[in-house]
Amino acid sequence: MRLVRFVHALAGALLAGLAASPSGVAHAAQLSELPSVLVITKSSNKNQVHYAALVDEACAPAGQSPVRPYWRMLERGPLVTEPLSDSEQRVLGLEYQEVAGETIQIALRGMPARTFTVHTSRAADGRCASWVGATIAGVPARVASVFVQQKLFGVDYVLLSGVSEAGAAVRERVAP
Repeated sequence: MRLVRFVHALAGALLAGLAASPSGVAHAAQLSELPSVLVITKSSNKNQVHYAALVDEACAPAGQSPVRPYWRMLERGPLVTEPLSDSEQRVLGLEYQEVAGETIQIALRGMPARTFTVHTSRAADGRCASWVGATIAGVPARVASVFVQQKLFGVDYVLLSGVSEAGAAVRERVAP
Protein backbone atom coordinates (compact mmCIF):
# COMPACT_ATOMS: atom_id res chain seq x y z
CA MET A 1 0.00 0.00 0.00
CA ARG A 2 2.90 2.34 0.74
CA LEU A 3 4.29 1.65 -2.72
CA VAL A 4 0.95 2.61 -4.33
CA ARG A 5 0.85 5.91 -2.40
CA PHE A 6 4.49 6.61 -3.27
CA VAL A 7 3.92 5.93 -6.98
CA HIS A 8 0.80 8.15 -6.96
CA ALA A 9 2.64 10.97 -5.20
CA LEU A 10 5.62 10.65 -7.52
CA ALA A 11 3.45 10.65 -10.65
CA GLY A 12 1.51 13.68 -9.41
CA ALA A 13 4.72 15.53 -8.67
CA LEU A 14 6.21 14.69 -12.04
CA LEU A 15 3.08 15.69 -13.94
CA ALA A 16 2.30 18.84 -11.99
CA GLY A 17 5.55 19.84 -10.37
CA LEU A 18 7.93 20.87 -13.09
CA ALA A 19 7.95 24.57 -13.85
CA ALA A 20 10.31 26.54 -16.04
CA SER A 21 12.47 29.19 -14.38
CA PRO A 22 13.16 32.56 -16.04
CA SER A 23 16.48 31.13 -17.20
CA GLY A 24 14.69 28.35 -19.04
CA VAL A 25 16.01 25.63 -16.71
CA ALA A 26 13.31 23.37 -15.28
CA HIS A 27 13.07 23.03 -11.51
CA ALA A 28 10.71 21.19 -9.20
CA ALA A 29 8.01 23.37 -7.64
CA GLN A 30 7.28 23.04 -3.94
CA LEU A 31 4.05 21.06 -3.87
CA SER A 32 1.90 20.01 -0.96
CA GLU A 33 -1.41 18.28 -0.62
CA LEU A 34 -4.52 19.44 1.22
CA PRO A 35 -5.69 16.01 2.38
CA SER A 36 -9.39 16.65 2.97
CA VAL A 37 -10.91 19.40 0.83
CA LEU A 38 -14.16 17.40 0.63
CA VAL A 39 -15.25 14.46 2.81
CA ILE A 40 -18.08 12.00 2.27
CA THR A 41 -19.37 10.10 5.30
CA LYS A 42 -21.74 7.18 5.10
CA SER A 43 -24.22 5.29 7.22
CA SER A 44 -22.72 1.78 7.01
CA ASN A 45 -19.48 2.40 8.96
CA LYS A 46 -16.94 5.04 10.02
CA ASN A 47 -14.81 4.86 6.84
CA GLN A 48 -14.85 8.05 4.76
CA VAL A 49 -14.03 9.10 1.22
CA HIS A 50 -11.70 12.11 1.20
CA TYR A 51 -10.78 14.27 -1.75
CA ALA A 52 -7.24 15.66 -1.61
CA ALA A 53 -6.00 18.63 -3.65
CA LEU A 54 -2.43 19.16 -4.77
CA VAL A 55 -1.34 22.82 -4.39
CA ASP A 56 1.80 24.78 -5.21
CA GLU A 57 3.88 27.08 -2.99
CA ALA A 58 1.31 29.88 -3.51
CA CYS A 59 -1.52 27.54 -2.38
CA ALA A 60 -2.97 27.51 -5.92
CA PRO A 61 -4.09 24.22 -7.52
CA ALA A 62 -1.12 22.41 -9.08
CA GLY A 63 -1.50 20.77 -12.47
CA GLN A 64 -4.54 20.01 -14.59
CA SER A 65 -5.95 17.30 -12.28
CA PRO A 66 -5.00 18.23 -8.71
CA VAL A 67 -7.92 16.50 -6.93
CA ARG A 68 -7.87 12.79 -6.09
CA PRO A 69 -10.25 10.65 -4.02
CA TYR A 70 -9.12 8.08 -1.46
CA TRP A 71 -10.47 6.13 1.52
CA ARG A 72 -9.71 6.96 5.14
CA MET A 73 -10.21 3.54 6.71
CA LEU A 74 -11.16 4.76 10.18
CA GLU A 75 -12.48 1.32 11.11
CA ARG A 76 -8.83 0.11 11.00
CA GLY A 77 -7.09 3.21 12.42
CA PRO A 78 -6.90 7.02 12.16
CA LEU A 79 -4.08 7.07 9.58
CA VAL A 80 -5.01 4.07 7.42
CA THR A 81 -5.78 5.02 3.79
CA GLU A 82 -6.56 3.10 0.61
CA PRO A 83 -7.22 4.02 -3.00
CA LEU A 84 -10.74 3.60 -4.36
CA SER A 85 -11.37 0.36 -6.23
CA ASP A 86 -12.42 0.48 -9.88
CA SER A 87 -16.08 -0.09 -8.94
CA GLU A 88 -15.90 2.66 -6.28
CA GLN A 89 -14.31 5.01 -8.83
CA ARG A 90 -17.43 4.60 -11.00
CA VAL A 91 -19.50 6.32 -8.30
CA LEU A 92 -17.09 8.25 -6.06
CA GLY A 93 -14.45 9.11 -8.64
CA LEU A 94 -14.33 12.40 -10.49
CA GLU A 95 -16.45 12.90 -13.59
CA TYR A 96 -14.30 15.93 -14.38
CA GLN A 97 -12.14 18.60 -12.81
CA GLU A 98 -11.26 21.98 -14.23
CA VAL A 99 -8.72 24.40 -12.75
CA ALA A 100 -9.25 28.16 -12.98
CA GLY A 101 -6.97 30.34 -10.85
CA GLU A 102 -7.40 29.34 -7.20
CA THR A 103 -10.47 27.19 -7.82
CA ILE A 104 -11.12 23.68 -9.06
CA GLN A 105 -14.55 22.78 -10.44
CA ILE A 106 -15.30 19.10 -9.81
CA ALA A 107 -18.22 16.74 -10.32
CA LEU A 108 -18.49 13.27 -8.86
CA ARG A 109 -19.39 10.41 -11.17
CA GLY A 110 -22.32 9.50 -8.93
CA MET A 111 -23.73 13.05 -9.20
CA PRO A 112 -22.39 14.39 -12.53
CA ALA A 113 -24.89 17.26 -12.73
CA ARG A 114 -23.81 18.64 -9.32
CA THR A 115 -20.74 20.89 -9.42
CA PHE A 116 -18.55 21.47 -6.39
CA THR A 117 -16.02 24.32 -6.39
CA VAL A 118 -12.86 23.82 -4.36
CA HIS A 119 -11.34 27.16 -3.31
CA THR A 120 -7.70 27.19 -2.20
CA SER A 121 -5.80 30.06 -0.58
CA ARG A 122 -3.20 30.96 1.99
CA ALA A 123 -4.74 31.27 5.47
CA ALA A 124 -3.86 33.95 8.03
CA ASP A 125 -1.49 31.49 9.75
CA GLY A 126 0.48 31.09 6.49
CA ARG A 127 -0.69 27.55 5.72
CA CYS A 128 -2.66 26.52 2.66
CA ALA A 129 -6.39 26.17 3.28
CA SER A 130 -9.51 25.29 1.33
CA TRP A 131 -13.27 25.36 1.35
CA VAL A 132 -15.86 23.92 -1.01
CA GLY A 133 -18.85 25.73 -2.47
CA ALA A 134 -21.92 24.25 -4.15
CA THR A 135 -25.54 25.02 -4.79
CA ILE A 136 -27.54 23.41 -1.99
CA ALA A 137 -31.34 23.63 -1.94
CA GLY A 138 -31.14 26.19 -4.74
CA VAL A 139 -28.76 28.63 -3.02
CA PRO A 140 -24.98 29.12 -3.18
CA ALA A 141 -23.46 27.66 -0.02
CA ARG A 142 -20.26 26.60 1.69
CA VAL A 143 -20.41 22.81 1.98
CA ALA A 144 -20.35 21.59 5.59
CA SER A 145 -20.98 17.88 5.01
CA VAL A 146 -21.90 15.23 2.48
CA PHE A 147 -23.59 12.17 4.02
CA VAL A 148 -24.62 9.03 2.15
CA GLN A 149 -27.49 6.98 3.55
CA GLN A 150 -26.93 3.48 2.23
CA LYS A 151 -29.42 0.70 1.72
CA LEU A 152 -28.89 -3.01 1.17
CA PHE A 153 -27.87 -2.71 -2.49
CA GLY A 154 -26.85 0.89 -3.09
CA VAL A 155 -27.67 4.41 -1.99
CA ASP A 156 -30.98 5.55 -0.50
CA TYR A 157 -30.08 9.27 -0.59
CA VAL A 158 -27.27 11.82 -0.25
CA LEU A 159 -27.71 14.63 2.27
CA LEU A 160 -25.84 17.83 1.41
CA SER A 161 -25.50 20.33 4.26
CA GLY A 162 -23.95 23.78 4.22
CA VAL A 163 -24.15 27.44 5.11
CA SER A 164 -25.59 29.98 2.67
CA GLU A 165 -23.86 33.27 1.85
CA ALA A 166 -26.38 34.91 4.23
CA GLY A 167 -25.27 32.59 7.07
CA ALA A 168 -28.34 30.32 7.10
CA ALA A 169 -28.06 26.55 7.37
CA VAL A 170 -29.15 24.79 4.17
CA ARG A 171 -29.81 21.11 3.54
CA GLU A 172 -30.80 19.14 0.49
CA ARG A 173 -31.68 15.48 0.20
CA VAL A 174 -30.64 14.12 -3.19
CA ALA A 175 -32.09 10.84 -4.39
CA PRO A 176 -30.05 8.70 -6.81
